[in-house]
Amino acid sequence: MDTAVTFKLEQFEGPLELLLHLIAKNRVDITDIPVALILDQYLDYLDRMRAMDMEIASSFIVMAAQLIYIKTQILLPQPTEEEAEDPRAELVEALLAYRRFKRAAAMLAPVTELGLSRIVKAPSPLPELPVEYHNRPEDLLRALRLMRERARRTAAPKASEFSGIVGTAPVPVERKIASVLTMLLRHKSVRLRDIYRTASSRSELVALFLAVLELLNDRRAELPGDELTLKDPEPRKETPDGR
Repeated sequence: MDTAVTFKLEQFEGPLELLLHLIAKNRVDITDIPVALILDQYLDYLDRMRAMDMEIASSFIVMAAQLIYIKTQILLPQPTEEEAEDPRAELVEALLAYRRFKRAAAMLAPVTELGLSRIVKAPSPLPELPVEYHNRPEDLLRALRLMRERARRTAAPKASEFSGIVGTAPVPVERKIASVLTMLLRHKSVRLRDIYRTASSRSELVALFLAVLELLNDRRAELPGDELTLKDPEPRKETPDGR
């Protein structure tokens, strides 16, 4: 009975991907790598690759040498007078850049797979047809004027165009009734045109028009033609007792 244990060694595209895997596995900060721990696990992975007769890429060996160099730099005594540069800085920068590219590649992978199942037809060349223009410069200018006029009509009106229409105070009709009665008492009859000419705004003109209608409805004025006339009050009838 064969009791040999077989296992599958995980494949990595490069040494940086293997380092990111070890950093995530040990749950350490990528900016503060424990080089001694990561180096031991890195070399253990290379030993297992050799045991399985797997070809080790030269980039993995170069990274191992770099990790060993960083470890020796950390173990050496550092000068106290000036702040020494962290020997891990270059490796950390490379790992951060590689991680960004890995994430971007993962985002673009669905788009790439979608394009693999499609065949795009190359654009067909347009037929070379002779193009003749029969328009005169005057035609183009007229078309430009029509286009600008159409744009002006469809544009939102300016606030100044509403001057005198909105935003004015309302005019009471009762006040205009009194004004019209005063004119009738003074002149007996007044042309409608002269009454409306006294208005200084549209609101006042509407109030005058309603005042005239109100006087006609109450039978206090008459309009036989184009002149408004004050209606005479009906004579008072005497009672049998002389009152």
